[in-house]
Amino acid sequence: MKTQNLGTSPLISTRLSFGNMRCVGTWNIAEANADRRAAGVAAHVAALEAGYTLFDTADIYCHGVCEEVLGQFLREVPGARDRILIATKCGIRFPGDSAPDAPHRFDFSRQHILWSCDQSLRRMGIDTIDLYQLHRPDYLMNPPEIADAFETLHRAGKVRYFGVSNFSPSQLTMLQSMLPFPLIVNQVEIHLGRLACFEDGTLDQCIEKNVTPLAWSPLGGGWLGSGASRGPNLNDPLHGQKR
Repeated sequence: MKTQNLGTSPLISTRLSFGNMRCVGTWNIAEANADRRAAGVAAHVAALEAGYTLFDTADIYCHGVCEEVLGQFLREVPGARDRILIATKCGIRFPGDSAPDAPHRFDFSRQHILWSCDQSLRRMGIDTIDLYQLHRPDYLMNPPEIADAFETLHRAGKVRYFGVSNFSPSQLTMLQSMLPFPLIVNQVEIHLGRLACFEDGTLDQCIEKNVTPLAWSPLGGGWLGSGASRGPNLNDPLHGQKR
């Protein structure tokens, strides 16, 4: 499988990555039983055997279960950790996360970023995350506060490199101006039904700044591959309130 560097970093990834958002087949933590988790581990093993080296997850995928499954895979397959890059995300807070009265919202505060990273490390059973991404833009983000959190995580050896996900060109430029090191990826939705990044400057910026675009949902969440009904627009800032 072809490989490439991620942004300006020395991290070398296969051109195809394994995203584990659906690895247990549900977002309902009550349904994530042992059989579903075992199937998720098997999917990770198959990806490793197929040559994938970038494994991407997020703290919100099935309320952390997908990170736990990735951790189970690492425990069950000797040497797997040394063969792959682990990417995860933070910044979307479920009700009750970090505090009993915490609401459901985007949260790029220093406290939440540091807390989320520690939770992800614990769930996956690892010491260091190779690529840590801000999941979706927090409209109330404080860039100096984010920079402080990133520097703290990097100095502690908990994160090697940082990136963003679903950021507009102006948002990435603004955040990058406050950071002492480069953002190496912008993970955005790219498929035949979602071509905005070709027209809004997102991919132009990636080329100009040597930021690697990571394409999520390249088959439209199954819509383009299986004829499944098209899901909601996850890039709508209010999609979580429309259920």
